[in-house]
Amino acid sequence: MPVRAIQRLSTSQNGVDAFILQCKRLDFHYCDWAGSSKGMNAFLKQLLRPFAAQHPQIEIHVSPRPSRHPVIRGTYINGKEKAICVKNLEREQVLQKVELLRDASGEKVRRVKSGRVVTSVNESIRGIWSPMHGAKLPVLD
Repeated sequence: MPVRAIQRLSTSQNGVDAFILQCKRLDFHYCDWAGSSKGMNAFLKQLLRPFAAQHPQIEIHVSPRPSRHPVIRGTYINGKEKAICVKNLEREQVLQKVELLRDASGEKVRRVKSGRVVTSVNESIRGIWSPMHGAKLPVLD
């Protein structure tokens, strides 16, 4: 009796079986004495350690960059990079920028033009919604 492989019935997608975070590395560049790095320095001293503990899958590099504005650079699994300058921001605002880089996919931001149909790999179970279907409810003015 020959051994046969099991056929693959579905294609795996990110978020269906297990979520893979797209951001693989964050680089923090700061200046020790410049005033524009005050918020970044406060973030590095107080908020970076809890953030790194919550996200062990992200590689974190911290390096000084004297006489320059602070920058956070995110590297993604698709090979792309995004950099955000965080000069003169408070530590909570720096945390928001870090979370923005963490949640980004690395792809360029594209404008969604109106009139385009959103397509999906999977068909809808319920079908396409139409106001002609379902209960006939009166329109309130």
